[in-house]
Amino acid sequence: MKVGILGAGMIVHDMLSFIHEVEGVELIGICALPVEQDKIEILAKEHHIANTYIEYDEMLKNDDIEVIYIAVNNHLHYEMSMKALKAHKHVICEKPFTSHIKELEELNAYAKKENLLLLEAISTQYLPNVLKIKELLNEVGDVKIVSANYSQYSSRYNAFKEGQILPAFDYKKSGGALMDLNIYNIHFLVALFGEPKDVYYQANIEKGIDTSGIITLNYGNFKAVLVGAKDCKAPIMTSVQGDQGCILLDTPANNVSNFQLLKNDKRVFQYNEQDGKHRMYFEFVEFVKIIDKKDYQRAQDMMEKSLIAMTIATKARQSANVIFPADIN
Repeated sequence: MKVGILGAGMIVHDMLSFIHEVEGVELIGICALPVEQDKIEILAKEHHIANTYIEYDEMLKNDDIEVIYIAVNNHLHYEMSMKALKAHKHVICEKPFTSHIKELEELNAYAKKENLLLLEAISTQYLPNVLKIKELLNEVGDVKIVSANYSQYSSRYNAFKEGQILPAFDYKKSGGALMDLNIYNIHFLVALFGEPKDVYYQANIEKGIDTSGIITLNYGNFKAVLVGAKDCKAPIMTSVQGDQGCILLDTPANNVSNFQLLKNDKRVFQYNEQDGKHRMYFEFVEFVKIIDKKDYQRAQDMMEKSLIAMTIATKARQSANVIFPADIN
């Protein structure tokens, strides 16, 4: 899998911290803004990346690159993904896949038409511990309540309160607590249970953006409450409660580094299937398999999960009247 990286932010640094452990990945190029040229030249040298670019179109012309990994601000995901697809590159795009479900549907349709692979970089869907939780769901009996709280006070919120609006709190750039943190909770529910019947979002909104909020999902026979906050903090906790027991985790839904199964008869079972690997390691191992084998069925199976998650995110925002430019265009 020969990769060109678009972006130079924190998530790219995360990716570069483990990517050399993933067999089958060759980093061909990295592209960022002209003001970040010094930064990407340092990254290229440290991580043996052959080419640096300050023009995206130039990187897309490199025939050695077969996959573009997109890790830029949320509002650019659709545009940059479509450009890559039109340059006949496979695409791995960071979460949230797009700003609106219609954008993702368009990308998916184009990728299908051109026989290209389009994947969302969303660790939650690939974590061995999440897959193990799904395997163990019958141990809790009939699920009744799911609650997930991913609250993490953002240092950018201080600047936001003072009038400096950075991308994380900018509705024009598809920011907010839902798209940054609660999207992981959404993907956790989708990984385990699929599509809900109803979606509703109650959000704390400042300057047009949700700084925190509560999503409620109705799955018919059980209900789920998802909390995401960037303006306050609390212990991170997720539980799946059934009439025979509970699955409990105290790490974020993008990590799930361990979890417990608590049975009604007071037995406690500890689980960890991830061997201390970086949370993003497992998705990239899978991406290599999908792309090298041209496994379009596996890619489409994962796309279905992304489509459900983005539908939930779009409906949630709309119910709280959090409007992005993508909603209007």
